[in-house]
Amino acid sequence: MTWRDRFRAMRMDVTPLRESRDFRLLFLAGTVFYLGGMVTYVAIPYQIYTLTGSNFAVGAIGLVELVPLVVFGLYGGALADHVDRRRLLIWTGVAQAGFTVVLAVNAFGDDPHVPLIFVVAGLLASSSAMQRPSREALMPRTVRHDQITAANNLTSLGMQIGVLVGPAIGGLLVAYVGIGWCYTVDIAGLGVATLMFVLMRPYPHRAETTPPSLAGIRDGLRYALGRRDLLGTYLVDIAAMLLALPVVLFPALAKEVFARPELLGLLYSAETVGALVATALSGWTTRVHLHGRAIVIAAAAYGACVGLAGLMPSIWLVMLFLALSGAADMVSATFRGTVWNQTIPETMRGRLAGIEMLSYSIGPLGGQVRAGAVADLWSVRGSIASGGFACIAGVGLTALALRDFWTYDARTDEHAVAERAARALAGEQVELG
Repeated sequence: MTWRDRFRAMRMDVTPLRESRDFRLLFLAGTVFYLGGMVTYVAIPYQIYTLTGSNFAVGAIGLVELVPLVVFGLYGGALADHVDRRRLLIWTGVAQAGFTVVLAVNAFGDDPHVPLIFVVAGLLASSSAMQRPSREALMPRTVRHDQITAANNLTSLGMQIGVLVGPAIGGLLVAYVGIGWCYTVDIAGLGVATLMFVLMRPYPHRAETTPPSLAGIRDGLRYALGRRDLLGTYLVDIAAMLLALPVVLFPALAKEVFARPELLGLLYSAETVGALVATALSGWTTRVHLHGRAIVIAAAAYGACVGLAGLMPSIWLVMLFLALSGAADMVSATFRGTVWNQTIPETMRGRLAGIEMLSYSIGPLGGQVRAGAVADLWSVRGSIASGGFACIAGVGLTALALRDFWTYDARTDEHAVAERAARALAGEQVELG
């Protein structure tokens, strides 16, 4: 095989974008949502700091958003298993646009109200948390079962574009035209994305649904904890974020360790750049079937790269290893998403997507606390390095404890086989063109 053939084999598989009209709409809408959301993500903290001069007030935004993310993520997942998911996407998109209009009006006013920003930030977190489970649960319906890995890669690409480009746009708007225009750009994006949801065809539930309730959420939790392969995906993600997440230490790393504060932005973007490169070369992932093993190896590689980043003598080498960690994390996320989307029954998919949000919320929050505490007790480098190497141990122990997770094979796993059969029996339909 020539190098050209090898490169072609690694190129990202864009078949879902080419073949499925509704996946294209969902992909574009999700990308626009992420991009606009990251513009607002820059604007809200900056506006709060400008109005109050308080770092604590800026940090309090996260506290205001955490409870709505958890509560409405779980409720939104339960709701997604009962109502029309496309309709829920539309109305939560409208709600987010409406809340952002309030932020824009407040920002353009002569005396912006700080309490109002906190209230609306909580409402935005609530509506976003209600939307995400429906978007994740609907994606597998828009592509063929064998295209789910490729679709996960493409969805990750859209998110990475938003995370990389959105803050840059937000920073430029804040610097040159004002905070209100950040919200205005986000409103326009929310309108475009919601229109894309409107253009999708309906996706009615194929079986009897469960009305949203605490009992329904408990059933989802029981299902997730009862499947050791699913439990492994959650625990690996939590271990990686709880033990190895270094982001909170970037300011101290740039300013105090290397005395290069002007490079702080590059530290923040290094992992995303690595993830983008890995996504562009993700064609090989569609040919992998031992997904549990791939998740463990990728998560351990993430920890190793973060640990080595903490030991590097040059900030440029730190960024190189952070980029490699971002690539490894993207691979782990791709296979975690594949396990979820190829094995979770249609009737449970919304609730399980809501439960996934718990790991997204708990892991990073705990990781920030751990990293900061260890850095204060020891050192910034020590915190980053020890967290990365502890991640390897945590991931390894998870694989040892959950053998069903380590040996998961998409070709033979009973849940994957059952879901393939269910989709075939339902007459899998993807709107082409």
